Amino acid sequence: MQPVSLIIVIVVAFVLIIFANSFRILRDYERAVIFRLGRRARAIFNPGGTGNGPGLIILIPLIDRMIKVSMRTVVMDVPAQDVITKDNVSLKVNAVVYFRVMDQDRAILEVENYLFATSQLSQTTLRSVLGQSELDDLLAEREKINMQLQKIIDHQTEPWGIKVSTVEVKHIDLPQEMQRAMAKQAEAERERRSKVIAAEGEFQAAQRLSEAAKILAQQPSALTLRYLQTLREIATENNSTTIFPVPIDLLRPFLNVDSKKK
Repeated sequence: MQPVSLIIVIVVAFVLIIFANSFRILRDYERAVIFRLGRRARAIFNPGGTGNGPGLIILIPLIDRMIKVSMRTVVMDVPAQDVITKDNVSLKVNAVVYFRVMDQDRAILEVENYLFATSQLSQTTLRSVLGQSELDDLLAEREKINMQLQKIIDHQTEPWGIKVSTVEVKHIDLPQEMQRAMAKQAEAERERRSKVIAAEGEFQAAQRLSEAAKILAQQPSALTLRYLQTLREIATENNSTTIFPVPIDLLRPFLNVDSKKK
């Protein structure tokens, strides 16, 4: 092969490679940020798209540079953070953040790495918000804390073209000493409730007995019937020992005689 022909083949191959790299295809969930000589621009050809995708995009060779940005929701795991609550309890807390890019231009131009920046902002916000809350609030009002985290992080990422939809506190790792203390507290609370319920039952029983005594005092024959019914219940059990209750009214004359003698 002649040197001239070899040079022509090399030039043609180089041109074909350059033009082949000028054709890009973006998926439906992808958008492009194009820089033309360092300035933000739009593709010279994007049929059916907005100049930034999706679909076929043709770039100017050696001039245009393209950065792909995914518009899908990103699920980011926030690593466990050491937190000291408002009531001085040390614990580890991790969370999960759901966000998506709403404006690809701002996501690339306003921050160097929007994924890393969102992760760091989530970590610092998690420590800050939980550090202002007490342990009981953190355990009982998690939904409120999640909404507060989402509002703060979304407000900070809005200039980057990022929308934070949900923030969830995933796991709270309590120290062993605190777990034992909480178990003792729960046990004491249950014991207190059981004593209150038992006392309330005794009080209600005393009220019922007082009402029954008033009714029996008005009708002395009712007391005799109740006495006979008790004897019948004892006799039906076929016991070898029979308890014979004596009404107090039968003993009152003797008690009165003893008191007069004294």
